[in-house]
Amino acid sequence: MENSIVHLSKIFEENRNPENAIPMEKYMKNLFPFLGIRSPERTAITSGWLKSVGVVPNELLSSFIMELWERHEREYQYVALDYLVKKKKYLLETDIDLVEYLIVTKSWWDTVDLIASHLVGVLFSKHPHLIKTYGEKWIESENIWLQRTMILFQLKYKGQTDEQLLFSIINRTSHINEFFIQKAIGWSLREYSKTNPEVVAQFIESHELSNLAKREGLKYVGKNS
Repeated sequence: MENSIVHLSKIFEENRNPENAIPMEKYMKNLFPFLGIRSPERTAITSGWLKSVGVVPNELLSSFIMELWERHEREYQYVALDYLVKKKKYLLETDIDLVEYLIVTKSWWDTVDLIASHLVGVLFSKHPHLIKTYGEKWIESENIWLQRTMILFQLKYKGQTDEQLLFSIINRTSHINEFFIQKAIGWSLREYSKTNPEVVAQFIESHELSNLAKREGLKYVGKNS
């Protein structure tokens, strides 16, 4: 696995683009350094690499992902998530600790939203008891990224959405005066409105929500009614 990452690093260095890196870093509020490899180019570069890696044995998964995650430039974190999303059906219940670590380190919406909707969404669907053991802890934490994850993890559930749970999580986080929380509330309601617009409209009308959450949540309601 280590040789695979060394090989990836060599490819990335050959494609480093300092000019591209400047606007990419600016877009991410200069929180992370970039190699300057844009998403379409990165996907083209890494598609063959990901195939060559195959399925990493579970006992090596954490160290493999961490080796990518702890590298300096942001593209390496993207590749770590590309791998996990591609192989998400192989995730085990015990991988929740690794996923939690990825949420709370190098945190920003570009990684957290993918983790929430793809990785946590899959793990919580396969192992619902994790919602109680980990989800409760995350909601009660003061970490906005863990809280945002809980609001968003059902984003792709559609008709399988646990409506009562979604609304409960929103009720428990709607008081938090934080853009990323309020935006997530609106986003989760907007997505669920594609499945059940009447219920979402009724929930928004009968609960005190921020203007941002309401605006986002109602965006598609008229179109789906």
